[in-house]
Amino acid sequence: MKKINLLIMIAVLLSLCDSCKKSSSEGEQPDDALTLPPPPETWQEHWFEHKQVVKRIFYNDRIAVYFDDDVDTVATRWMFPFIDSVWTYTRSVYGDFGPSDTTNRLFAIFHTDKYGGGHPFMYYDDSHDNRNGIDIGSGADAWIKQTNWETNTIIHEISHVVEFISKNVVESPAFTVWGDSKWAEIFVYDVYKHLNRPKKLNDAFNDFSNGTDNFPRANTAWFRNWFYPIYTQHEEAKVLNGFFEKLAEAFPKKAHPVVGHEYERRMNLGEFVHFWSAAAGANLSTRARLAFGSDWLDDFAKAQAQFGSLKYNNEDPFFGKDLSAGAKVTVSKENDSGASAPEGSSKISDFDIQTKFFANGYTTGFWLQQQFGTAVSANTYLVSSANDAPDRDPTSWVLQGSKDGSNWTTLDTRKTEKFNYRNEFRVYTFDNANTFTHYRLNVTANAGSPDIQLGEWRLMQK
Repeated sequence: MKKINLLIMIAVLLSLCDSCKKSSSEGEQPDDALTLPPPPETWQEHWFEHKQVVKRIFYNDRIAVYFDDDVDTVATRWMFPFIDSVWTYTRSVYGDFGPSDTTNRLFAIFHTDKYGGGHPFMYYDDSHDNRNGIDIGSGADAWIKQTNWETNTIIHEISHVVEFISKNVVESPAFTVWGDSKWAEIFVYDVYKHLNRPKKLNDAFNDFSNGTDNFPRANTAWFRNWFYPIYTQHEEAKVLNGFFEKLAEAFPKKAHPVVGHEYERRMNLGEFVHFWSAAAGANLSTRARLAFGSDWLDDFAKAQAQFGSLKYNNEDPFFGKDLSAGAKVTVSKENDSGASAPEGSSKISDFDIQTKFFANGYTTGFWLQQQFGTAVSANTYLVSSANDAPDRDPTSWVLQGSKDGSNWTTLDTRKTEKFNYRNEFRVYTFDNANTFTHYRLNVTANAGSPDIQLGEWRLMQK
């Protein structure tokens, strides 16, 4: 009995010692060997409204974490492996962010009940003592619950480090195009996927997919219509990194006193589409027209000429060759104000998912037709929802082709389709090797309204 009690006492003492070690708030470090000098134990903030003396709580060769005095040092321990894994993955994809291991260490500062929001800093800027890092503040109970806002914001701020010093070139040419958060959203999504955080991944997908912005035009669905499809169709993180590789390869640069090179200017939307096309290896202009409208097309043509060294396939394999540009459009029931009205049938294939066709009095015999001067072979088509009234959406339809406008061949049938968003487009593929001069979309059901509307219907061949 005495021997057993002694063993129990030793186990308890060892447990208490381990517990004391784990709850230490003074520069805790992991078991892996260090090769870099320890970062400073304290850091006096001297930027913006930040005036705190923050203390080093955790460090290794990859990251250094600092808290102000109001941050809970026990309930926040999840942050250390999380930040470490995010930064380690980031470097594995995008490479180094400085000339040495010292400059590549990420400094992460956190505040509780002050300095709402966050900002990044880069080693070439002496305002933050020439370090790469992030500085984030939140409310009274910050950093103890691993909320989506907390983890998203940590990754979000790291995304800015990537864009402003990637490939060791200073500045972000795309910042005025994608703003503060659009690049960050796909970066956040990719990190969660790599870290195998399915709940966070799903929450981020739903949140970002539902969001729209007013740039470059109103109701632009950046994540849903641009970044996520490009990410999934063009090798995920490879295409994200590829964009920065293409920038470093071809976008104009000038000398920088610390890093060596800095981008000369910000880019326009046409250049943005061109460089992303180069990263994807495919012409993304069809997707860009659907996502952003068409005001950038002249700049896109100029970018193709100016940056001709960037090569890619002329067609996007997801869409193929667009056929509808030259088609004559008719409908079985026209808009009350005529085909050329703001909601007339001319809007069916105007290459703009934010315009729409609307007709009063839907019946199951309703159809839309595209007629071509020369027979064409379509095996893909696009249908989009309109801007409002989901009960007017088509839900079931039959696509047919004809060589004479009288005899019809069924090519594709869809039933109980449901659009999840307004101005959402979907692409459907079917088997067809024949050519037809007429194509009809016979809408056999809608979502319940006595009226019918849709944003776009386009035929393609791939």
